[in-house]
Amino acid sequence: MKLGKHIFGVGAMTGISRIFGFIRDMLIARVLGAGRLSDVFLAAFKLPNLFRDLLGEGALSAIFIPMYTDLKKDDGFAKNVFSWLMVVLLGITILFEIFMPLVIWILAPGFDADPGKIDLTITIARIMFVYVIFICGAAFLSAILNAFSRFLLAAFMPVLLNIMLICALLCALVFGSNNVLYLMAGTVVLSGVIQFVILWSRIRRRHFGLHLVVPRWTPGIKSLFKRLGVSIVGTGFYQITMIIGTFVASFQSGAVSWLYYSDRIVQLPFAMIGLAVGTVLMSSISNALADKNMRSVYLQQNSSMRRSLMLILPCVAGLVVLAEPIIRYLFEYGAWTSASTTAVAHAIMIQVLVLPAMLVSQIYSKTLYASQDVKTPVKTSMVSLGVAAVLYLALFPVLGYLAIPVGVVVSGYLKNYLLGRACRRRALVHHDGRTVRAIIAFGLWAAIVGMGLSVIPITSIWVLGMAIAGYGIVYLPVAYLIDKKLK
Repeated sequence: MKLGKHIFGVGAMTGISRIFGFIRDMLIARVLGAGRLSDVFLAAFKLPNLFRDLLGEGALSAIFIPMYTDLKKDDGFAKNVFSWLMVVLLGITILFEIFMPLVIWILAPGFDADPGKIDLTITIARIMFVYVIFICGAAFLSAILNAFSRFLLAAFMPVLLNIMLICALLCALVFGSNNVLYLMAGTVVLSGVIQFVILWSRIRRRHFGLHLVVPRWTPGIKSLFKRLGVSIVGTGFYQITMIIGTFVASFQSGAVSWLYYSDRIVQLPFAMIGLAVGTVLMSSISNALADKNMRSVYLQQNSSMRRSLMLILPCVAGLVVLAEPIIRYLFEYGAWTSASTTAVAHAIMIQVLVLPAMLVSQIYSKTLYASQDVKTPVKTSMVSLGVAAVLYLALFPVLGYLAIPVGVVVSGYLKNYLLGRACRRRALVHHDGRTVRAIIAFGLWAAIVGMGLSVIPITSIWVLGMAIAGYGIVYLPVAYLIDKKLK
């Protein structure tokens, strides 16, 4: 497998998706602002995203791909897992549609203080929850393609959601709509249907043989569900921590939206680099471990770590310096206020510090999952995210909404330490001297160039764009030479 080529391809597709995502968010900010309506949409949208992570891109993919690889990509196993997934998703959707008032009250109790806000959130959440069936199914279909080293189409799928939401928001701007939230909720569901159909059609054309069958309880399914149950605890613990963050933030008006936008900015470089690395390594390391080729595992880990940190460290320095102008020139239009810009920028400047830990944790956790060790990532998640939840609750009276990014940073580095220690104890990771020296050099060079960036006065979006481009032009050639010359 050409690791660098696949990582670049997935990263590029993710970058395209995030660019459209920023256009979408700029329109959401213009149409909904950062207050009541945006709080409703973003809180309701958390639920389908939660289940996408639990039963789609998160736990199920991490468990399924190594087992599927071990079974030599057996069609019967894939069909059975797919059929069980659809049954489970249908049952979950029915339950949540019935109990949605209770779920929303638990998710955002602070909304109850605003008359009508919680009722509107319940209605929008009920519409959007149908998305769960299709997006989790699409995530599983993406895992099938990834197992065959076909990453690009799956990586491109999120673009469809963003494009369709952009169209919906433009319609609301041009024609005016008193029902923009209903329009957006319906668009989310339709995008899930389209993603599912496209991926399934691609799989059928490639003759992978995937289709629905009568679900059978086999030893393979029993093993998968056992591992999945353990893994969901870890992934679910993360989601519970996010819900606690939303719960806490809901008591400060606008905070749910501020944290959403700060997280979107911070997640951009991680999605383009960290998630791309994790997606490709999941398949390639699974194959190397199945062949008992530890030298290949170590080479892939060190190469991925050097190249990804070479790119992520300047993002950290750049976002610390440019957080406020980025938010001002991207979002400060229409209903968006300068106070919201300042609030989001402060959250970014704290949360961005977690990016290096998140990226390295991706490499550690994917290695553990590829070795079919599910319990260790779960235990580390429970410890680190438990610490995060405690920090949210303890620091909110002092720091307000900024308690959330502080908790994210502390828990991120704790998780990275615990995962790394577990990999080293099992000889699943080996950091060579070249990698360590290169990372230190990248960090020092990024800090130096970032300090130079801080003295540039940003007076328009064009100056902002030129400053970011200049930063990359100065940083990257030297960083590339560092990676090549250090031995």
